Amino acid sequence: MSLAVGATLGPHRVVEHIGSGGMGDVYKAEDSRLDRAVALKVLPAAAVRDEVRRQRLIQEARAASSLDKTD
Repeated sequence: MSLAVGATLGPHRVVEHIGSGGMGDVYKAEDSRLDRAVALKVLPAAAVRDEVRRQRLIQEARAASSLDKTD
């Protein structure tokens, strides 16, 4: 699933395509609830059905969210 610039996914509006990798596509987006930029990773349907890949994505998201750029 690819997203077009300006597309919305829940509270997120896609700003730009950042890149593609082994798990899927990554987009810079604006989160209207948090009023900040976020990264969205969109996985292909096969990856969503794979429990190992889903867990890897969750682990990656937790690691990324623990980073603090305010230091």
